[in-house]
Amino acid sequence: MVKKILLDTDIGGDIDDALCLAYLLQQPLCKIVGITTVGGEVEKRAMIADAICKAAGKNISIYAGADQTLLPNSLYPTPDGAVKLTNWPHETTFKKNQAVDFMRKTIRENPNEISLLAIGHLTNIALLFLVDPEIPSLLKEIYIMSGVFSAELEASMEMPMGNWNSWIDPHASAIVYNTNVPIHKTFGLNVTSKLVLTQEDRLNIFSTHLMRVVEDFGSPWLQENEITFHDPLVAACLFEPQLCNYQRGFIEVDSYNKRKLGMMSFLANTRGNCEIASSVDRNRFFEHYVSICCN
Repeated sequence: MVKKILLDTDIGGDIDDALCLAYLLQQPLCKIVGITTVGGEVEKRAMIADAICKAAGKNISIYAGADQTLLPNSLYPTPDGAVKLTNWPHETTFKKNQAVDFMRKTIRENPNEISLLAIGHLTNIALLFLVDPEIPSLLKEIYIMSGVFSAELEASMEMPMGNWNSWIDPHASAIVYNTNVPIHKTFGLNVTSKLVLTQEDRLNIFSTHLMRVVEDFGSPWLQENEITFHDPLVAACLFEPQLCNYQRGFIEVDSYNKRKLGMMSFLANTRGNCEIASSVDRNRFFEHYVSICCN
């Protein structure tokens, strides 16, 4: 069954956002009804998304969103991949702060049909839920890449910044996780960090024109980082949920303690309002991703 996907992304830095978009563009059961961007220089992020869509031969509605977090923040992350925009055709007319109106209109025109896929920080979505409190009940589902859910990882990584999508705008995260959506699934680093692609396997991924465009935009990231398929896992599980196992419960977001801003704690409860991914079949995921994107 074809799913209507609304993608909210901070594309342009870590290559996994672009890898996620490439998957959605190639997934035959996916109809992307729109893409919204979040983070610093949202217009450039929209241009990158548009360039990747054009490389796939797709004309997708794209809207730039929130350029700043809900509360003042000195951080202003910019998309390093934007230096590659001159290499690929793209539109240049995007304006910031257009995303929420588009999301609201799209969801209201497709009640209980839209799968909202959030792979950036949650500022756009929190604003959407505040502007129109009925929207969460009109969604079919929301899938989010955020959280850690592992005491071992929390102790070993630079926290809370390692939990980037929640830490950079903890108040937005708290709003979203205190709102009920019919189906709510979250994928944390405890699961997604298992999907690191080796240097040897990397050569086989970027074999098509679309994937070479993705590689080009991700090249600034790849100079210093490995490829971890955080965001592509979330997208893949919309269509192949059995790639992961899940646990139901409640998620609380710390938006008060300065040293733990954005930290997400999970309380297992069969009556919880969300699920978290608890494990992933790594081999099966990569087989699935390659079958969709690289053949």
